[in-house]
Formats: sequence, C-alpha cells, structure tokens
Amino acid sequence: MMLYPSIDTLTDKVPSKYSLVMLQAKRAHELEAGATATKNFTSVKSTLNALEEIEAGTVTIHPEPEAKREAERIEKALERIAKEEEERKIKAQIAKEKEEEGKRI
Repeated sequence: MMLYPSIDTLTDKVPSKYSLVMLQAKRAHELEAGATATKNFTSVKSTLNALEEIEAGTVTIHPEPEAKREAERIEKALERIAKEEEERKIKAQIAKEKEEEGKRI
C-alpha cells in the first residue's frame, strides 16, 4: 500500500487519475532508460520515483503534446542532418588525403 505521495496531493497536480497514471508510466520508463532524475528519491522503485517527481512539481504534463512531438521530430531530423554533414566532411577529407598521397608517389 502506497502512503507517500498521497493520491490527493497527486490529483491536485494532474487533472485526472488517468493522466496521472499515464504521466507516471511514461516518467518511470524514462527513469528506467537512464533519464536524469529531477530530485533525490526516498523510494527505490522507478514508479514511485516518478510519483515523487510529479508530487514535487518537477514533472508535468505538456500543455500541447502535439507541439512537443513535432519539436522532438525536428530535433531528431536536425541531429540526423548534422551527422550526415559530419560524415560527408570526413569522406571528403579522406578523399583529399588519398589524392595528395597519390600525387606524392
């Protein structure tokens, strides 16, 4: 039986019990995957750690989830483009070095 944080304080932070469960589950998965914690925990389990973060107000529901998803997609696309550009520069440098080495011989 869970006594802390109480369901009453948690439902003050989140509009519905369904939203609370979804937020807790997502945050617990993030913590399990190695996400940085926003506070020191008294609990051991990631599910209770997520509830502690929600109760502290350090983890909240994004007001516009579609905007958040779109921002994440854009960020991933920019990272991919940056990696491709870096690879292109490395390949160009290798080709240039091979060309210079061929001239020396």
